[in-house]
Amino acid sequence: MTFRMLNSVSLTLITVVFILITARPSYAQDKKRLDSIVKSASNQMYNNPDNVIKLGSILLKEAGKNYDYKIMGFKLISDGYSAKRDYEKSLEYVMKANQLLSYSNDQLLKISTLNKVGIQYHQLKIYDKAIEYLDQSEHLMMEYPIPDSIRTYLGRNYIVRGFIYKEKFNCEIALDFFDRGIIELQKTHTKIVNSAISIAKYNKGNCYILLLNNKLAKQNFEEANRYAKEINALSLQAFALKGLAQVYTLEGDYQLAIQTLNNAILLSSSVDDLILNQEIYKGLSENYLAINDWEEFKKYQNNFLITQKLIKERERKSVSDSLNLKDESLKLELKNEISNYYYKFIGTFFAIIFLVITFIFFIRNIVKKIRQLRTEIQLLQNE
Repeated sequence: MTFRMLNSVSLTLITVVFILITARPSYAQDKKRLDSIVKSASNQMYNNPDNVIKLGSILLKEAGKNYDYKIMGFKLISDGYSAKRDYEKSLEYVMKANQLLSYSNDQLLKISTLNKVGIQYHQLKIYDKAIEYLDQSEHLMMEYPIPDSIRTYLGRNYIVRGFIYKEKFNCEIALDFFDRGIIELQKTHTKIVNSAISIAKYNKGNCYILLLNNKLAKQNFEEANRYAKEINALSLQAFALKGLAQVYTLEGDYQLAIQTLNNAILLSSSVDDLILNQEIYKGLSENYLAINDWEEFKKYQNNFLITQKLIKERERKSVSDSLNLKDESLKLELKNEISNYYYKFIGTFFAIIFLVITFIFFIRNIVKKIRQLRTEIQLLQNE
C-alpha cells in the first residue's frame, strides 16, 4: 500500500513539473505575440487608425485574464478613435482601461492610462477633469523610483498642459510647458517620442504666429516636419506643411504656399482627418484668391464648406456627449457630497448622544457620591 502511494505521489510530482516546464515556453510565446500586436499598432497610430482599433480588439480577445494587456487593448482602441478625432469613443474606451487599473501592479501602465484620460478630457474641452487626471498621473510619476522610465509620460503630461494653458490663458505660459515637455522627451533618445515632439513643435509654431514672430514659427514647423518624417507620420507631416504654408502666406509668397499645401494634401489623402483637410482647403482657397485664380478658389472654398459642415455635425454630437459627461460628473460629485453630509451628520448625532450619556453618567456618579457622603455624615452624627 505504501509503495503504491509513493508511486502515485511521484507520478503527480512528475506531471506537475512537466506542466510547469511546458507552460513557461507557451506563456513566453503568448507574451511575445501580445507584445508584437502592441508594437505593430503603435507604429500605425497616425497612418492607419482603423487598423489600430482592429489590433486593439484582437489584443483584448487574446489577453484572456491578463489585465495589463486588457488595459493596453482598450488604450489602443482609444488611441485609434482619438487619431480619427472621434473623442467620444476614445474617452469611452480609455475609461474602460481606467476601470481596470486597480487590477494592475504596473505603475507605468497606470501613469500612461491616467495621462490618456487627461488628454481625452482636454480634447472634449473639459479642462478641470483634464487637469485632475494629469495631476493624478504626475503624482504617480513623482513617486516612481526610476526617473528615466517616466520621462516620456512626464513630457506628454507637460505638453497637454501646454495645450490647456494655450486655450485658457495665453501662448507665453503654453510655450513654457511645451519646452518642458520637449526637453523631457528628448532625454529619452528614442524615436518613439517623435510624434509628441512634432505635435509640440507644431503648436509652438502656431503660438509664434500669434506672437507675430514668423521666423520662429517657420523654424518650429520645419522641426515638426522633420520629427514626423523620421517616423513616417503622414498626418503630422501634413500639419507641419500646413503651418509652413501659413507662414509663406503671411510673407506674401502665395505660390510657395500653394505648392506646400498641395504637398500636404498628398500626405493627408490616406488619413481621415477632417480638421486637417478643412485647414488645407481653407489655405488653398485663400491663396488662390490672393492670386486671382477664381476657378481654383471656388473649388477649394466649396471643399472647405463641405468639410466644415461635417465637422460641425460631429462637434455638435461631441459637445452633447461632453455635456452629458459633465452632468454625470456633477451628479456623482453631488451624490458624494450628500453622502459625506449624511455621514458627518450621523457621526455628529452619535457623538452628541455619546456626550449626553457620558454627562448623565457623570452627574449620576456625582449624585451617588454626594448621597454616600451624606449617609456617612449622618452615621457619624448619630454616633
